[in-house]
Amino acid sequence: MSEGAHAAAQRVRDLPIWSGNVEPEALSGGITNLNYRVRDASGAYFVRVGDDIPIHLIQRRQEHAATRAAHAAGLAPEVVHTGDGILVLRFVEGRTLDEADVRDPRTLRRLVPALRRCHHEIPKHLRGPALMFWVFHAIRHYAGELQDRASPYTDRLPELLDKARELENAIGRIEVVFGHNDLLPANFIDDGERIWLIDYDYAGFNSPLFDLGGLASNAEMPAELEDDLLTQYYGEQPDTQLKRRFNAMKCASLLRESMWSMTSELISELDFDFAAYTQENLDRLERAWDVYART
Repeated sequence: MSEGAHAAAQRVRDLPIWSGNVEPEALSGGITNLNYRVRDASGAYFVRVGDDIPIHLIQRRQEHAATRAAHAAGLAPEVVHTGDGILVLRFVEGRTLDEADVRDPRTLRRLVPALRRCHHEIPKHLRGPALMFWVFHAIRHYAGELQDRASPYTDRLPELLDKARELENAIGRIEVVFGHNDLLPANFIDDGERIWLIDYDYAGFNSPLFDLGGLASNAEMPAELEDDLLTQYYGEQPDTQLKRRFNAMKCASLLRESMWSMTSELISELDFDFAAYTQENLDRLERAWDVYART
């Protein structure tokens, strides 16, 4: 166990909420935090340990507020405790989704209502200051950080920023909803009866197209399934303009994820192959750009 993981586990042990002594069980999956399952006399709990990460625009108080609101909206597990960099939830027994699950039309029909609930029900329960997550701000922010830190990707920044400018213009004016903004398949849990949506690190007001595009790009949906996604969400077949804006936001999602990973290569201490993840997302961006350019 690394020094950071050891310290995080001790922070979990020392929480005053447990019934008796506990031994946190490390869980895989977190790349901006460390995750643990804790069992005590009262039940099982999921604990996220992670401090603010300004370079990634992550504020844990915002994450905690969004998670409480998501629970009230019927999407997230109950929040049992929050502290400085600590979030304790009721543990949900279920299966974490993968890309193939999201591409299954039967599963997609269950995900879209959850997405609508996130967009329209969470803000009814949200308390305190709220963030706006605008992907193009994030891209420009990362470009500045990469430039300042002499990233090996610096030579690519002009090209990537040119793409970002074109995409932002293509998307134009937006509808504003409350976005999850990190729709990796693993952030959905299926307990057999309902779909849970977890991990609100980046939650904030945004265009619904960012979540729709992120969901599609992260699962590598085929074009016909993307049309089904848009039809289910909007209640009608997408027209040419909506498809172009959707394809632009898919590219923006992948561009942001690529630059997030480039930045993480420089600063993260987690045991994760960020270089490979960067290349994977750049490859996906290239394919998505080809589709966007043809619409």
